[in-house]
Amino acid sequence: MATFAIGDIHGCWTALETLLEQVPIQEDDLVITLGDYVDRGPESARVLDWVMNQSANERFIALRGNHELMMLAASKAQMNPEHWLACGGSETLTSYQQTSQRRIPNIKDISPQHLDFIKYDLRPYHETETHIFVHAYVYEDAALDDQDESALYWERFDLIRPHKSGKKVICGHTAQRSGLPANRQHAVCIDTWVYGDGWLTCLEVESGQYWQANQKRKHRSDWLEV
Repeated sequence: MATFAIGDIHGCWTALETLLEQVPIQEDDLVITLGDYVDRGPESARVLDWVMNQSANERFIALRGNHELMMLAASKAQMNPEHWLACGGSETLTSYQQTSQRRIPNIKDISPQHLDFIKYDLRPYHETETHIFVHAYVYEDAALDDQDESALYWERFDLIRPHKSGKKVICGHTAQRSGLPANRQHAVCIDTWVYGDGWLTCLEVESGQYWQANQKRKHRSDWLEV
């Protein structure tokens, strides 16, 4: 039984579909997605449909990212929608317009089922005997239940320190524009900028092997650098 983590998808369905064709995931393997399913890429609605469907499987764990929080807050008028639109929300609205009768994208087009899924079903983190999975970051001296939202969803990977549990942290959020995962030994960031000119990454955490695909349907595989 292996554990696979998939980094920030950001509405890039073509890259996700290509990636899943390459990764040798078996029925009893654990798959963890690290959040940021929406914004910036062209098919956020389709990506969220996939995440929702996969979440019916107990061997699939879906975490929440900061872009899901922004999308939810904008839809509930808890933040200025223009801020979300400027952070990639405009592409997300366009992806929902495909199933709407409106000629102009509207925040009311967002699926209520998707909003409920983001609010109630996505998780802030997941922990195994050896690893911590989180969207963005964990403060080194705080238990997971005591982490605040600024760490879990917003802090950058740059200054991450070893967690007091001794477990390795697997996260996304901080785009690695090199297209390669960042390996600090005690923490690995697998947001590899798929919505830009980078790749979508899936990491097998036990072995350190990873697979990547991009929006041009190219794919490749390598191992974490030590």
